[in-house]
Amino acid sequence: MEDFISQLLSNVRGIWKYRWHAVAVAWLVAVAGWIKAYSMPDEYQTTARVFVDTQTILKPLLSNMTSVPNVEQQVAIMSRTLLSRPNVERVMRMVDLDVRATTAREHEKQVEALMSKIKISGTAAYDIYAISYQDNNPKLVRDVVQSLLTIFVEGSFKGKRGDSQKAVQFIDEQIKNYEDRLVAAENMVKEFKLRNSTLLPRQGVDYGAQLAIAADHLSAAKLELLEAEQARAAIKAQVSGDALLMSIEQRPASLPNPEIDTRIAAVNKSLDALRLQYTEQHPDILSARRLLAQLEARKVEENKLRMSDGDPGKNYSPMLQQLKVALTEADARVAAMTARVSEYTARHARLLAQSNAVPEVESQLAQLNRDYEINKDNYEKLIGRREAAKLSGDLSSTTEMMSFKIIDPPTMPIAPIGPNRLLFYTIAFLAALGAGPGVALLISQSRPAFLGPGVMREVTGLPVLGTVSMNWTEPEKIKRRRGQYLFGSSIAGLVAVYAVMVASALLKS
Repeated sequence: MEDFISQLLSNVRGIWKYRWHAVAVAWLVAVAGWIKAYSMPDEYQTTARVFVDTQTILKPLLSNMTSVPNVEQQVAIMSRTLLSRPNVERVMRMVDLDVRATTAREHEKQVEALMSKIKISGTAAYDIYAISYQDNNPKLVRDVVQSLLTIFVEGSFKGKRGDSQKAVQFIDEQIKNYEDRLVAAENMVKEFKLRNSTLLPRQGVDYGAQLAIAADHLSAAKLELLEAEQARAAIKAQVSGDALLMSIEQRPASLPNPEIDTRIAAVNKSLDALRLQYTEQHPDILSARRLLAQLEARKVEENKLRMSDGDPGKNYSPMLQQLKVALTEADARVAAMTARVSEYTARHARLLAQSNAVPEVESQLAQLNRDYEINKDNYEKLIGRREAAKLSGDLSSTTEMMSFKIIDPPTMPIAPIGPNRLLFYTIAFLAALGAGPGVALLISQSRPAFLGPGVMREVTGLPVLGTVSMNWTEPEKIKRRRGQYLFGSSIAGLVAVYAVMVASALLKS
């Protein structure tokens, strides 16, 4: 600790020895810093704040009719892209900054300087955006902020109308394409139906149903034919009723002939007696049975001869004539039903023969109809989307979707915001206070001298036997005091000048 204190005292003595150098350096540093800070141009800044109201009644009203543009995102993107190069160059043209640049390099410097000085901030939660700019020209500051505000509002209103127009144009092209496809699909379906008209369903009835209907018709026709044949057989039976009745009357037992009946009765009686004694194969029984058959045949012949001797038209009657007419009609109906059965049989056979080709035809028709329905559905959807795109484009560009309220308009600043001369003055003053002693210490180190017997003893390692003190004369004392006064005055002057500079900076602010 003693060594440190000793070294510190030695350094202080060295600085004091070259105190005039320190004062000179301090004044040079302070004056240079103060002149530099004082000569810095004033910086002016203005800020404009705008509130974007995106809550509009059009959103809930049109949400189900078209795609409502996201105006919040649109404004947020515009605020982030406001400092793009095209916008900055547009601002330069609006405030006539571009006329100052004579070369491309100067133009680039102006663009970079303008982009570095513009500040945009915003609160997405409250839709409040602030645009600020600073420069040494207050009028230019106001004009730049006003130009940026104009671009911000115009860009937000412009929205995506151009994109909507491109979308409508693309949809129109697709509609024309699908319209051609729809016409081609309709023609293919029509030509296919004309080529396969016999195999296609008719009035909503498919081929299987047609085959079932043909089978039902064939079965019904066969049933009607059977009924007609039965009816005809019944009429035939009635027509032949008289002949049947005559044949019934010609049976031996029913024909009246007393003489032969007596003999037949005697033979039957004899036959019964023989059956009691013999079998059926006995010659007497067989002889009796032949005699009985001869008597019955004779009885029938005699009856026919007796009937042929009478009126030949006695067996005909009006009822028999009607039955014959009905029989003729029944024959005609049977013939008609036979033709119908033949036709239904041929139709059913033809449908059965074509049944293998029907599934392929129906599959091709279904594919054609499916393609047609898909094209039709896409065509109708594109029609609806085109109208929605037009409405969406109108919504994107309408001023009713958002409103801008200028909270703080850009104004021409009166008082500068910079540079912070008070800070710069203080930094220059502190630098001067550090630079002066530092230079004096550096000079003392470069020009070493023994400032006391202790330093000499430490450096040489030899004992110091004694010292000779300075005997100041009166003129030297006066000169020394004047030097001290002058040194103090220089330090005080430095502080005073710093105070004046600080006061001037405070007055300007």
